[in-house]
Amino acid sequence: MKAILALEDGTWFEGSSFTGPGETGGEAIFNTGMTGYQEILTDPSYVGQMVCMTYPLIGNYGVNAEDVESHKIGAEALIVKECCKEPSNWRAAMSLPDYLKKAGVMGIEGIDTRALTRHLRLNGAMRGVISTSGSPQELVKKAQGLPSMEGLNLADKVSAKNPYLWTGSGTKTVNLADFSWAGNGPRLLVYDFGVKWNILRLLAAQGFDMLVVPSHFTHQQAAELSPDAVFLSNGPGDPAVVKNAIEATRVFAQKLPVAGICLGHQIMGLALGGRAYKLKFGHHGCNHPVMDMESGKIEISSQNHGFCVDIDHLPELKVTHRNLNDQTLEGFAHRSKPLIAIQFHPEAAPGPHDSAYFFPRFRDLVRQATGK
Repeated sequence: MKAILALEDGTWFEGSSFTGPGETGGEAIFNTGMTGYQEILTDPSYVGQMVCMTYPLIGNYGVNAEDVESHKIGAEALIVKECCKEPSNWRAAMSLPDYLKKAGVMGIEGIDTRALTRHLRLNGAMRGVISTSGSPQELVKKAQGLPSMEGLNLADKVSAKNPYLWTGSGTKTVNLADFSWAGNGPRLLVYDFGVKWNILRLLAAQGFDMLVVPSHFTHQQAAELSPDAVFLSNGPGDPAVVKNAIEATRVFAQKLPVAGICLGHQIMGLALGGRAYKLKFGHHGCNHPVMDMESGKIEISSQNHGFCVDIDHLPELKVTHRNLNDQTLEGFAHRSKPLIAIQFHPEAAPGPHDSAYFFPRFRDLVRQATGK
């Protein structure tokens, strides 16, 4: 079925829908990963975005129930050069087209993804519309009418509505009136801005007694639970408009160990006095080189962010990681307080796993600060 991808600058591409008729829109971005499309689709950080995969063949190993990162697909659409309709893998339970169809998410193939990627690199990520009906000119106008990612609070949209526990393979909602910390490990409050499940798996593996709370959870509510530490998750959208989380983090940073990943990194940077800005075309993929500034070691990292934080004017913070492609900030720590954050994803299930040390590092930080 014929489908068109139209961008806000008037550029358009013709391809075919492999999920049937429909129309969707969002910010068009590209991801340079060769694998991990299921994790990408179910990562809530991709809400509001249409993902173009730069690798030409996607879907060859199918889809299974174990590799999801949330309860549902977050991405608005998947854009590929060629979609495999008949996967060949012993773990496959469903094909990629069937998976997208079941979720009501559009998939388009047959366009020149290399040309699209180059266009976005040169001109920046931009709003777009995919549709199986309408002229290119009509779709361009629709793309121009979509909201910009700047100023968009998507973290509150994807966050859980109520606190919950991680069960090891899913989530269980809790009533705070009946809640009590049940484990023996440090009490960790995890803020869900669109948290990936593998983050919860790896925190649990460090022995934390975890409670996951919504993005709107106030620092006063948090204080009533007497946590030993706080973790700020990944998530979509503009960090500057997640006001409640910034204010809560500002309070936590005065007395508790705090760690953050991706959006959590940005929120912590803003809470400590930094500023956020939007990158031209963002970092999305699993092959981004990052330097650990303390050891000089080069890590290959998984990344997914369209915003960045500037902390260069804050002497109390030290840069711990830099992106070697564009020298943007990828991690920082407080010089005297137990606060650490990284912009990239050490929990990336498809890999790479160079940065998996972040979770035991946070555990050690909590142990040193609390004795637990």
